Amino acid sequence: MYYSIGLFAEGGNEGGLGWLVWVALVIFFIMVFLGWWVSQKGWLKSAEEPAHEAHGADESGHHPAEPSSEPPLAASSTETTAPAAAEPPAAPAPTGATQPDDLTTLEGIGPKVAKLLAGIGITTFQQLAEADLATLRQALDTAGYKYMEPAGWVEQAALAAKGDMEGLKKLQETLKGGRKPN
Repeated sequence: MYYSIGLFAEGGNEGGLGWLVWVALVIFFIMVFLGWWVSQKGWLKSAEEPAHEAHGADESGHHPAEPSSEPPLAASSTETTAPAAAEPPAAPAPTGATQPDDLTTLEGIGPKVAKLLAGIGITTFQQLAEADLATLRQALDTAGYKYMEPAGWVEQAALAAKGDMEGLKKLQETLKGGRKPN
């Protein structure tokens, strides 16, 4: 008899199933640990996002209400119906709607930060140039980018909004990661 099997089969278990139970337990605990580790890394989150979109979720992850096949219920007789208030017509969409600028052309802003800025309503150079630094810092801190300094972005965005691309290039040559070197 093998020595290792004999260790697991102590207590007179001549069938040799004792070691199989131990191997199964070890494999189980390894799988539990790997599942926990993968969930902590966030790898599953990126795999779930397309599934939400495929099921009709909007960008915020909310699902639109499904249309009901039942007819709407009639108002009860105890309810008073207010006369239909004349709702003001919806404001027409401006014909010259501003297109979002590529904020990643600014030194120190990558795709993740550009997406973060879009999330707080900043999609153009002009909006970034007019943005409050405290608001930008708070958004960066909340997202875990505490090490980033947005002051250089605002300065660059002001030049880009004016169309001063030559001035922007000169400024960017002096920056490192969107910051002025000390």
